[in-house]
This record gives sequence, structure tokens and C-alpha cells, in this order.
Amino acid sequence: MLTITNTPHHTGVKISGDYFDLDGLNQAIYHVIGDEEKYYNYAGARIRILGVSYNIRQAAQGSRNIERVFNGLHEHVKKQHTFIAPDKNIYFSVEILWPEILFAALVLRDFSRLRQAESESPEWDFHLHTIAHFQALILDCLHGQIEEENYRILLQAFSASSRMEDYAIQYIDFLNLQYIGMAVSQRKKALPSIAAKIAAQDQDYLSFRQQVIASANPSKKAIHEIPIQTDYPETILW
Repeated sequence: MLTITNTPHHTGVKISGDYFDLDGLNQAIYHVIGDEEKYYNYAGARIRILGVSYNIRQAAQGSRNIERVFNGLHEHVKKQHTFIAPDKNIYFSVEILWPEILFAALVLRDFSRLRQAESESPEWDFHLHTIAHFQALILDCLHGQIEEENYRILLQAFSASSRMEDYAIQYIDFLNLQYIGMAVSQRKKALPSIAAKIAAQDQDYLSFRQQVIASANPSKKAIHEIPIQTDYPETILW
């Protein structure tokens, strides 16, 4: 079963599941975001989602965390059916920073809408339901970290948020690095504000985007092709 939980130091979320859970999620992501040039205005967002997808795929291949999780097989069940079997399954997991996963939840909403518009029967699209479940798990995890009133406000902001076309994806790097640099005690307090910034595309974001556009103009590069001039720490305390 796919699960999403907060990490111990409130740095991000841990996405966990068995191989089929994580592989199924990855297949759904690829299905919904389409080929590289399908949605031109979402090229940067697609790259960002592929970064999350890459980490999930690496986790499914055993390159991240491996856990043993109780599978519900009690001793009396083994005796009843007269067989020997382990009572734990192998689960894989990977951590994703909070700003990154919140951005993923919003962008996947846009990709899902685009996919639904092309489908004759979107209600029967298994991959769309997988993505919706993934988004709901992210929001449910966020719900557990913030006060109820803040969550209700954020839920409205997420529902009413603008489309993420031509998004300055460098802003997510900025938020990621800002969030990593906070003390653990600050992160939980800052999380509602960061989630709101991503959803609302506020003045801070718009000013940041204008700076990126100004950097892109001389070289005539697309907005998502301008690199951010800073590095992530080699080790993150999750």
C-alpha cells in the first residue's frame, strides 16, 4: 500500500510502498505528463515532475531506503492454513522535500486536467485515479502537520490556484533551499506559508519570475533552462 508520511525533522515526506506500488505510481506519472514535447508550456514543470519520478523509480529498484513492514499475517492464520510464511513484506521508500512534493501535487492537477480533456472516458482511466490518490495522500500528510484552520485555507488555495504554465521552476529550488536552512522548530510553522506561496503564485513569486525572465532574455533561452546559481547540501537531515 502506498503511504506518505512526514519525516522526523519535518524536512519533507517519505513515500513508501512495495515495488508494485511505486512502479504503478511511476507508470501513472509518465502516462499523465505525456511525451516531452506534448505540452510545450509545461516543459519546465514536466522536468520537475520527472525529478520526483526518478527518485521514486530509484526507490523501487532498492537504491534508496528498504524497510520490513508487517503484512497482517498472524500466527493463528499460519496455523489455520498450515503453511510457513514471513509476517513482514519488503517496502521501499524515498524522501522528497516539502516544497517539491507540494509543487508536484499542484502540477499533476494540471497534467491530469489536460489528460482528461483528451480522453473520451476519463472516469475509467486507471492512471488518472492513481495520480488523484497520490495527490490526496500528499494533502492528507500536510493536513497532519498544520492546524485545521490553516489546512482549510490551503485547501481552498489549492483548489483555486492558477495553472502552472511557464512556471519558473527555479522558485521551487529557492523554496527548497530556504526550507532546508530553517531550524526544525521553524519548519512546521513555515510550512503553511510555503504551501500558500506555491499555490497562490504571490508577489514574491512574480518578482522572482521576472528576474529569471530577465536572465533568460539575453541568451534567448526558455525560462526553465536558466540554472539556479546555488547548490543543495550533500547531506540532508530528514
